[in-house]
Amino acid sequence: MKAMLIHKIVSVPQEREPLILADLPEPKPGPGEVLIKVSACGVCHTELDEIEGRTPPPRLPVVPGHQVVGRVVELGSGTAQLQIGDRVGVAWIYSADGTCDYCRRGEENLCPNFRATGRDANGGYAEYMVVRADFAYPIPAAIPDVEAAPLLCAGAVGYRALRLANIEDGQSLGLAGFGASNHLVLKAARGRYPHSSIYVFSRSEGERRFAEELGAVWAGDFGEQPPVLLDAIIDTTPVWKPIVTSLKALAPGGRLVINAIRKEEVDQDALLGLDYPTHLWMEKEIKSVANVTRRDVSEFLALAADIGLRPEVETYPLEDANRALVELKERRIRGAKVITLE
Repeated sequence: MKAMLIHKIVSVPQEREPLILADLPEPKPGPGEVLIKVSACGVCHTELDEIEGRTPPPRLPVVPGHQVVGRVVELGSGTAQLQIGDRVGVAWIYSADGTCDYCRRGEENLCPNFRATGRDANGGYAEYMVVRADFAYPIPAAIPDVEAAPLLCAGAVGYRALRLANIEDGQSLGLAGFGASNHLVLKAARGRYPHSSIYVFSRSEGERRFAEELGAVWAGDFGEQPPVLLDAIIDTTPVWKPIVTSLKALAPGGRLVINAIRKEEVDQDALLGLDYPTHLWMEKEIKSVANVTRRDVSEFLALAADIGLRPEVETYPLEDANRALVELKERRIRGAKVITLE
């Protein structure tokens, strides 16, 4: 089968072809696993984190990709919950041990034996992949493959961030950064909290216009102050400055939710600008997001189908995965990027 591989840690876009195209043996499902013929796989900033060495080290070489949609074509033993032909998705959570305290509480995202799709096991930048049946999610019939793919990470982790923001309908929400995840958060928030106003921070004029097209009541650059203080802000950026500027824009008792695996750089000027009475006093909170649970994925897919949420997508053939990653790194983004294999 054709697959794209991460084979070494490099910097993008200095290296404009960080993945290599390879011909690999078609995998075989073991007990409890299914084989999926991949039709679409979303392109995520986490792939850049893997390639550039910001995540825990990936297993090299590894097939990246953790927003995978495909059809079940072969069953291992003990997989009665799925049938040949079922359309399923695979998310960032490839597996967890199921026995630790976190797993028993439904917080398998914090499991010490958490395994990530496309990092610790081969993912969806390939024609086929295997996954445990209990970590494969039925895709609602109303959502096409290419539109379902970004829902499995950008959408699911954004949904987790939205849940952790802990707002009620009518409270204000800020979004720092406006890539694949936050454009889905905006759409989900408008469906779930129809009386809430949404404010967007982005350094890109194009992204600010896009946010307003999708219903943001205000869009400004980082450092600009919105017309009101905000009850919660979700930061999906890979840099430090939005943490400081977001804290300044929070209302008393507000919560900043940081939805990022790593920050790319330590901006000392931004950190030195952190002022306790301006940024942290009045019971402001900071909450981080770590991975996703199966609940996040299942609930978000159901919500997306219920409210008719559809991501904006750009598609690329498998062989153009490097171009998609370079464009993502260079912030040439409108919605989500998706690799198609059919």
